[in-house]
Amino acid sequence: MKFRPLHDRVLLRRLESESKTAGGIIIPDTVKEKPAEAEVVSVGTGIRDESGKLVALAVKEGDLVLFSKWSGSEVTINGEELLVVKESDIMGILESKKKKSKAA
Repeated sequence: MKFRPLHDRVLLRRLESESKTAGGIIIPDTVKEKPAEAEVVSVGTGIRDESGKLVALAVKEGDLVLFSKWSGSEVTINGEELLVVKESDIMGILESKKKKSKAA
């Protein structure tokens, strides 16, 4: 099944959090916090402004983003746990190391 979000909604796949601390301590799954980093899987068409013009979303498929911890609705699609959030719940796009090195 394919899912396409509507309007200003975005479908996210959470990134796995680290299972070890910097000091080498292993964190059990029962106490790990859900990560607030995710990959954008799919985006809606955008929202309309006051004049009725369609405004596209700032994020696109494949972007890595940070989002608000308690935002969105968890859904299971094709056996995979995903998250549907409004674009306003996304705090920003993470620039990858590859992009930074190209700009330098």
